[in-house]
Amino acid sequence: MTDLTAPAQRPENPRFSSGPCAKIPGYTLEMLGDAPLGRSHRAAVGKAKLKEAIDLTREILGVPADYRIGIVPGSDTGAVEMAMWSLLGARPVEMLAWESFGEGWVTDVVKQLKLDATVKKAPYGQIVDLATVDFDKDVVFTWNGTTSGCRVPNADAIPANRQGLTICDATSAAFAMDMDWAKLDVVTFSWQKVLGGEGAHGMLILSPRAVERLETYTPAWPLPKIFRLTSKGKVSEAIFLGETINTPSMLAVEDYLVSLKWAKSVGGLQGLVNRARANAQVVWDFCAEHPWLQNLAETPEIASTTSVCLKFNDARIKDGEAFAKAVAKRLEKAGVAYDIGAYRDAPAGLRIWCGSTVETADVAALMPWIAHAFAAEIAAQAQAA
Repeated sequence: MTDLTAPAQRPENPRFSSGPCAKIPGYTLEMLGDAPLGRSHRAAVGKAKLKEAIDLTREILGVPADYRIGIVPGSDTGAVEMAMWSLLGARPVEMLAWESFGEGWVTDVVKQLKLDATVKKAPYGQIVDLATVDFDKDVVFTWNGTTSGCRVPNADAIPANRQGLTICDATSAAFAMDMDWAKLDVVTFSWQKVLGGEGAHGMLILSPRAVERLETYTPAWPLPKIFRLTSKGKVSEAIFLGETINTPSMLAVEDYLVSLKWAKSVGGLQGLVNRARANAQVVWDFCAEHPWLQNLAETPEIASTTSVCLKFNDARIKDGEAFAKAVAKRLEKAGVAYDIGAYRDAPAGLRIWCGSTVETADVAALMPWIAHAFAAEIAAQAQAA
C-alpha cells in the first residue's frame, strides 16, 4: 500500500478549481489600482479600457483583423446563447455534445428554439467523430469539454469551403490551446477560465461570414435586448469597439487587462499553451505510474490540457462516487487542493485545472498528496468493512 505518511512538499497555491480558475501568479488586489471605479463605462476612460481589452485579446489570440470581438454579458453562457439565438434557424443545424455544457446547448436549441437539429453525442471520455459531421449545416460544439476533459485535437475536419457556420464554445480552450481561426465562425469564452479573470463577462468573436448572416437573416423568434447584435439590418459595430450592451464592471475589466498583460509577459499564446501542456503532462505522467488513477479521456489526442478529468480504477473501491468525494474532501481539509471533485453530471472522480495560470511546480506537489489521500481512503474503507 502507498505510504500513509503525508508528503513534505505542498502546493504554494492550492486553487485547482475549473472555474473560476486560479488567478495569475503573484496576483494582488493592488494590481487593480488603475481601475476607473465610479466612472461611466461610456466615458472616455471607460471606453479606452474596454477597447484595450478587445485589442489585447486580438493580439494575444491572433484573431484575424476582419473578425469582430465583443464584450458581452452573462459570461460564456451569455455569449453562446447570444450567438445561437441570433444566428441559428437560417440553415439546418447539427449539434455536437460530449459533456454537460454541450448537452445544455442541445437542450436550448431543440427545446427552446425548437429547431429540428441533428444531434450527435459521445459519452464521457470520447468526442463525436468529426469526420461524420455535415459542415454545410450550422454546427455548434465545445472545443474543450470542461466537465469531461476531452477536447477537439484540431480543426482539420472542418472544410474551408463549408456552407454552414461553426459556432464554438471555447471557454476552457481559449488562451491555452491552438485554434484555427479560419475554421471558426463564432468563438466564445469567459474571463474566468484560462486567464483566471472574474465572472459575469463573456467574449463573442465573429467571422465575416457570421456578420454576413447577422445582416441577411432575421430569426423567427423575438430577441431580448441583451441578445441584439444588429440595428436596422446592420451589425452594431459599437459593441465590437467596447460599447457594451449592458454596464460592465470596470473592476473586472481592469482585472482582465492585468491578466492579458501577464499573458504577454510569459510569451503570449504560445507561452500560455506551453504552460498548460506542461501542467497536464505532470498529471499524465503520474497516471502512467499509478494505474489506480486514469485519465477520463480514452485517447491521448483528445485529452484536455486544462480541465484534466480523472477516474479511480481499483477493485477495492465499493462506491466510486462516495470514494471520489472523500478523496477530494481529504485534499481540501489538508489545504492542498480546493474544488477538484468531478463536475456533478460527470462520472465520479477528480478534475484538476491545469490551465495557464497554474504553476507546474504546484501540480507536481499536488500529485503525491492525491496518492496519500487515495491510500488513506482505501485504508479507511477497509477498516469500516
